[in-house]
Amino acid sequence: MNTANLQLEGLYAALAALMNAIRDKGVLSASEIETLLRDAEELNMNQGRRQISDSNRDAIGFPFRYLRAANRAAAGGQTRSFFDIATEIGMTKDDE
Repeated sequence: MNTANLQLEGLYAALAALMNAIRDKGVLSASEIETLLRDAEELNMNQGRRQISDSNRDAIGFPFRYLRAANRAAAGGQTRSFFDIATEIGMTKDDE
């Protein structure tokens, strides 16, 4: 695997941990985090880009989908690895 991909994997996991701390401390609720991430995803997916490939759209949307899935899992009391969440996203990406 490309080293940059591993660095991003670690970054997403670190962001998820920070997001969980924000939720656990009551700064934002799980539903507020979900809404915030969904709004940010929509903004970045629809920012007047010229035609881009489906794979590039998936790449842009992945961090948002990952963090939303991590938020839902942690809010439900589950501890899930990056691999487990990424696999789920890959299997359900057409459902969103």
